[in-house]
Amino acid sequence: MTITDTHTHLYSSQFDEDRTEMMQRAFDVGISRFFIPAIDSSYTDAMLDLEKNYPKNVFLMMGLHPTSVKENVEEELAHVKKMLDKRNFYAIGEIGIDLYWDKSFLKQQQEAFRTQIRWAKEKNFPIVIHCRDAFDEIFEVLESEKDEKLFGIFHCFTGTLEQAKQAISYNMKLGIGGVVTFKNGKIDKFLNEIDLKNIVLETDSPYLAPTPYRGKRNESSYITNVIDKLVDIYGLSFEEIAKITTQNSKDIFGI
Repeated sequence: MTITDTHTHLYSSQFDEDRTEMMQRAFDVGISRFFIPAIDSSYTDAMLDLEKNYPKNVFLMMGLHPTSVKENVEEELAHVKKMLDKRNFYAIGEIGIDLYWDKSFLKQQQEAFRTQIRWAKEKNFPIVIHCRDAFDEIFEVLESEKDEKLFGIFHCFTGTLEQAKQAISYNMKLGIGGVVTFKNGKIDKFLNEIDLKNIVLETDSPYLAPTPYRGKRNESSYITNVIDKLVDIYGLSFEEIAKITTQNSKDIFGI
């Protein structure tokens, strides 16, 4: 049985004390594929080191996270482009729009999102979308970029059933993680109306740990708690959930 974590920040400094042990805990429960999103240039070296240490398990993305879109956005985008032209990646992400922390760079976030979507299309890469308090703004960009080359994952999906269906209409899978286990997470109330072929698993570790670890550091091994919740929602076995969602991840990332 193979389990895939499609979104995990394993290079985070929160794992510096016990990264080897944390990775082994994931391996022990069947998680062998880890897809690693970028944030900005300050994390690139740590990502490359992680890949060097786990070359058969770690698959890197490249991109500029919307909360890192600041005054130096052009410099950061140039770094993304340089890396994309230099070596292989498996997606462009995480990219998108985040209006939770700061609305002052909305225009720049929109432009950076659109630019990176177009780079993904040029390379036939999936995109991995970060959306926070910005569904309307994200959908506006996706609508304008919609074509047969647009596909990817709507990371950490926390919207409504209507928004889920709209995201899927843009050829996106929904990234489901710890939020589905929260009492107030809401997505567990309608997820059974979404075909499992549209779902991939993620942790977003070290963030958004599932129940019963909520509020603590998240790690990839906790994805089993997410699967347990999906077993309840879909009425399928643990193994079936793992198999289908891993195949979905292969369809997206091509590996």
